[in-house]
Amino acid sequence: MLDPMDVKILKILQEDCTRPVADIGKEVGLSTTPCWRRIQKLEEAGVIRSRVAVLDPTKVNAGVTVFVSIKTDQHSHVWLEKFHAAVVDFPEVAEFYRMSGDVDYLLRVVVPDIAAYDGFYKRLIDRIEISKVSSAFAMEQIKYTTALPLSFALPQKPIKDKYPEKTLGSVKR
Repeated sequence: MLDPMDVKILKILQEDCTRPVADIGKEVGLSTTPCWRRIQKLEEAGVIRSRVAVLDPTKVNAGVTVFVSIKTDQHSHVWLEKFHAAVVDFPEVAEFYRMSGDVDYLLRVVVPDIAAYDGFYKRLIDRIEISKVSSAFAMEQIKYTTALPLSFALPQKPIKDKYPEKTLGSVKR
């Protein structure tokens, strides 16, 4: 279970994981060693999965984002494993989700241009049979963050009802 100090540390690390531990500790009110121990425990517990650099997609020629919705009539375990293996092999696939509702899978694909996406699409359908594919090209990125909301990480206090139920006898008419 995380405590408020862990959450403060995580907030800082999500913003910039290259900050020196001494600076993080100072900001949260800990000396360097206890702060470092907390970070190590968060890593060991799997709360911190990795530390990465977030790149500018346009500067690495991957400025086109495509959301690919996939529907399939195939729901066997064999097809599922083959599909997962195929999609994971494509470096263009930045995110890959199994969905509920009308769409079975959603992919976020990053490529330099439409021609590169077309090449990706052709390689994908060569590897696996898919019933229906729909692609939507992002026109503008309004918000993007890798930071998770941390308000859910702490135990929630019960909320007092601002409007307790009134009995029929207490209602004025």
